[in-house]
Amino acid sequence: MASNTLAGKTIAVLATDGFEQVELTKPVEALKAAGATVEIVSPKAGEIQGFEHHDKGDTVSVDRTLENASAGDYAGLVLPGGVINPDALRLEDSAIRFIKAFTDAGKPVAAICHGPWTLINAGAVSGRKMTSWPSLQADLENAGAEWVDQEVVVDNGLVTSRNPDDLPAFCAKMVEEFAEGRHDAA
Repeated sequence: MASNTLAGKTIAVLATDGFEQVELTKPVEALKAAGATVEIVSPKAGEIQGFEHHDKGDTVSVDRTLENASAGDYAGLVLPGGVINPDALRLEDSAIRFIKAFTDAGKPVAAICHGPWTLINAGAVSGRKMTSWPSLQADLENAGAEWVDQEVVVDNGLVTSRNPDDLPAFCAKMVEEFAEGRHDAA
């Protein structure tokens, strides 16, 4: 990855307690390696608790709370998985509004594993080709998405992947889409 591909761009990573640790840390590393500024955005201030599958992992410092964040401040959005994290975010109106602002503006969004759950609540999956953790297949299809079982799927600025094993492909496509910038609706 070119070290300056995302120079001058700030990317938001929306997460709360219960995020899958590697699904936050690896994308953040890839974004920073490509020259981006990355901010962890969360409904709560302080630190959020990561998980390594079912066990507690490390905590991560929150850079900005949702009440102090605007999609207009960012060039793209990352939605890490973990079961707890996206399920909790789906109940946060401010989180759904934040995600919807990105998708309405045609800004690139990258969601992995259970992360696409939040996109359903933001009304951003209908007519989109996507992948996710397999248990989300029916949810995504019921919301109008075309679900496929592939390591990474790109649909007009939306990057999705299934699980941590897909992180190398996910991170590469995420950086590529964020470098391309805004995508007009198809």
